[in-house]
Amino acid sequence: MKNTLISALKISGKTLIEFFNKPLAAKTKESQSNIVTEADFASDSIITKIIKEKFPAHNIISEESGFTNNNSEYTWVIDPLDGTSNFASGIPWFGVLISLFQNNVPIMGGAYLPISDLLYFAERGKGSSRNGKPLTMVNNKELWNSLIAFSVDYTDDDAFLNKGIEIYKYIIKGARNIRSTNSLVDFIYVAEGKFGGCINLYTKVWDISALGLIISESGGIMIDLNGNDIQYSLDGHVIGKNFPVVAGSKKIVESLRKVL
Repeated sequence: MKNTLISALKISGKTLIEFFNKPLAAKTKESQSNIVTEADFASDSIITKIIKEKFPAHNIISEESGFTNNNSEYTWVIDPLDGTSNFASGIPWFGVLISLFQNNVPIMGGAYLPISDLLYFAERGKGSSRNGKPLTMVNNKELWNSLIAFSVDYTDDDAFLNKGIEIYKYIIKGARNIRSTNSLVDFIYVAEGKFGGCINLYTKVWDISALGLIISESGGIMIDLNGNDIQYSLDGHVIGKNFPVVAGSKKIVESLRKVL
């Protein structure tokens, strides 16, 4: 299963490069913040084909092709192109995400940045790696001398948006500065210790399940805005569920929880 996950990441990533910086037709999904392109579908087709050939009895949840439920204890969760808006604009902040669940618990997760050819992998209880070398988060920074990523998408919920603005103000006053790609890159930079933390108010299961495992196996944490561990329930409803999350070193997440 590990080999299948890594192979699917790399092959789909090469396909994305073939589409990158070329004219693409983009369609809006839930809002203007969420678009899809032919590159998303091409990558999704490749990944699902690889998985189905190796493990035809497993379940699959994909951002673009939905939920294939075979009543298996194993479920593959796929984001075939994370950072589609960046990709469509010719900005190289994008990649592929795949996680493998056993029941409702992610046991493997991988992220691939095809432009820089960097592959991140984690297995529950066995650590994380970058291109095969162990990845350990730097945990000695405080909030005041750290860069923090903050992302929020379009919403009709003004109360939730206002809460995001309050969080944003707190970060501006408390951290060194704010940076954001609104993609897997923000979370990868957390795992590498480049960013002290990351807050994203709009993510889905395919956006965070692999990245949460990579971060936790690197020595960090990912929690919801109430301070709880992320709980997944892999049924038909999980596709539409929003997961507002904060990730980082334990020290910085504790600092950020003051405003969350």
